[in-house]
Amino acid sequence: MTTDILVIGGGVAGLSFAIKMASSRPDLQITVLSKTNKTESNTSWAQGGIAAVWDFDVDNFEKHIEDTLDAGDGICDPEVVRLVVEEGRQRVEEIIGWGARFDKEDDGDYNLGKEGGHSENRILHYKDVTGWEIQRTLNEKVMTFDNIDFREQYFAVNIITQHHLGRNITRLSPDIECYGAYVLNRETNEMETILAKTTVMCTGGAGHVYRNTTNPTVATGDGMAMVYRAKGRLANMEFVQFHPTALYNPSGVGPDFLVSEAVRGFGAILKGHDGEEFMQRYDDRLSLAPRDILARAIDNEMKIHGVDHMYLDCRHLDHEEFLEHFPNIYEHCKTNGIDCFKDMIPVVPACHYVCGGILVDTYGRSSIKNLYAAGECTCSGLHGANRLASNSLLEGLVYGYRVAVNIIEQIDNIHIPLSIPEWDKQGTEEPKELVLMSQSLKELKEIMSYYVGIVRTDERLHRASERLWLLYLETEKLYQTTQISTQLCELRNLTTIAYLITKGAQMRKESRGLHYNLDHPEPFDFIEMTRL
Repeated sequence: MTTDILVIGGGVAGLSFAIKMASSRPDLQITVLSKTNKTESNTSWAQGGIAAVWDFDVDNFEKHIEDTLDAGDGICDPEVVRLVVEEGRQRVEEIIGWGARFDKEDDGDYNLGKEGGHSENRILHYKDVTGWEIQRTLNEKVMTFDNIDFREQYFAVNIITQHHLGRNITRLSPDIECYGAYVLNRETNEMETILAKTTVMCTGGAGHVYRNTTNPTVATGDGMAMVYRAKGRLANMEFVQFHPTALYNPSGVGPDFLVSEAVRGFGAILKGHDGEEFMQRYDDRLSLAPRDILARAIDNEMKIHGVDHMYLDCRHLDHEEFLEHFPNIYEHCKTNGIDCFKDMIPVVPACHYVCGGILVDTYGRSSIKNLYAAGECTCSGLHGANRLASNSLLEGLVYGYRVAVNIIEQIDNIHIPLSIPEWDKQGTEEPKELVLMSQSLKELKEIMSYYVGIVRTDERLHRASERLWLLYLETEKLYQTTQISTQLCELRNLTTIAYLITKGAQMRKESRGLHYNLDHPEPFDFIEMTRL
């Protein structure tokens, strides 16, 4: 199959790009692949909202920029922060024009929430299911374009480069090019070759590299791993954000339910096992401190007192307003035997967002020619060492647009080689013991959770590295001898992501933002982005 543009991933970045591209160039064919279905993505699971400067009487771009830089702890790219913040409002206005609904006050003004790390109320939201509303809007808009082919149940396995033409490609090769991807049609269980002039990677995050995560099951780092295998550049993988308030899940069966940051912005208070506040010992911003500080504080309190969780107290909040703003959170807690108006909510930190990823410039161009990327799978320079709450959906919208602007200028001069080989499955057979894959995945999550979690040490990282190497060897052997399946590919991708996170953490001899190493507690005065 040949298409003009291949988009891998159907969240906010991928679909906003496809819409801009399709409307600007109706003569081009755009193929969008969804790993499962068009409603399942990290975007659709986002609760809190999207950050944008809206009320200029009290807020401005400079405040939002400063808040983002402060959260990023010296690793953000100031140019990128400024362009995302300043262009963000226009992109939000655009999606409102496409039909996105955000909560309003009685007078018609938007109800702007406040979250940790923000100095002003600037979070637009739709109850506590903002991501679902944005996903709905984009899905409906995409269906109005005849030149967008949205395909569900397609799992991208590898991107195609000169490597597949017989050329030896290394990380030092200066002119690597992308020609499309090999993909698994999950309905037929057959591998297909999709060639494209340009490929846009929008595959989201990798939360399932850890035992506890708020991410949907599709978040297995596929795009990052594919680009790394193709010798593309990645950066800052050691900065993994743990959301401080996931609902405590004693069963251990994930994903973990997220209790949105907006609840704390609404006035909920973090408390210890004894019902007393504890954040005054860690930060003057108390329960509205940035996520890295909150997650470490909760983790430390749990270890000090030998308990499995802390609490979020909502009992003092206005019941009617709480139900209006957080109906989904209230009902989910009620289903689990927790009445938010009578009981404190048990919470624990859970893996939420990977701040590193595919290294891209201000137009989403990766180090591989004709391969672009946008959204959580990237390292754009916006988030630095710690993402500011509700900046992720904003980044997806802004970069989806900017990628389209650049491709419009370039695509007419791009040509696809005619001699791309089909997928070769010779020498592989049906898996004899699926338990090998499931057990490897379980072991991987345990290694990462115990040794490369919220707090790290050199010894823990070394131990993780040694064990991950054995898992890598075992997984690659399976990959070489076993027929392709989603389970095998996800295991392979997560093994790659685990290695990148651990390697990045070993290379960074300091504590900064989301990376906290007890053996190197102080930050350097200056540090460049790590390029893996």
